[in-house]
Amino acid sequence: MQAQAQKAGVRIVTGDTKVVERGKGDGVFVTTAGVGVIPAGREIAAGQIRPGDVVIVNGPLGNHGAAILAARGDLALTVTVGSDCAALNHLMEAALAAAPNLRAARDATRGGVASALNEMADAAGVGIIIDEAALPLHPEVRGLCEILGLEPLYLANEGTLVAFVPEAEAEAALAAIRACPEGRDAVAIGTVQAGPKGRVAMRTLFGGLRIVDMLVGEQLPRIC
Repeated sequence: MQAQAQKAGVRIVTGDTKVVERGKGDGVFVTTAGVGVIPAGREIAAGQIRPGDVVIVNGPLGNHGAAILAARGDLALTVTVGSDCAALNHLMEAALAAAPNLRAARDATRGGVASALNEMADAAGVGIIIDEAALPLHPEVRGLCEILGLEPLYLANEGTLVAFVPEAEAEAALAAIRACPEGRDAVAIGTVQAGPKGRVAMRTLFGGLRIVDMLVGEQLPRIC
């Protein structure tokens, strides 16, 4: 934990221990809470998103969810994909330096990229169209989803963010993100439209459009 805190440039400032009966809670349980300060003059929020903005992700989608599925061993599946867990504060600073008008960013954890996009489209009152051909998916993650009937856009991520950047600053933002270890595979996956408001759609490999809804029901695999 200390090594990762040093890498991220943050401090672990407190801790606590509990004593329980044997067999009632043996082992180590870690709960974390982050405390930070937004610099004056910096406004990054879904409400800032505008039509024409470019949607960027910093790397492959669904790696964490696929790694969790494989690690549990229930399905006897073997994949070499590891979780994408990573601290993204340095990456965000680089992106903001290159694209000072970056509109908004959100991590794509529970509910995956699809849920993050829907939440932001709804908050901004815009439509979003993503391109299936542009989605960064590891072949093993794609194959795992095909076998199990899962949609990779709903798989959890732990080191993946979705950023919205003005078109004029998109290339600069991509270059800055790719220069970071956590963003070397960053790509633009779509654009923001004036409408339909709150709707996310995907241009498929066959050239059609299909609606990408919020996650409905339980997330699989369960991550918490």
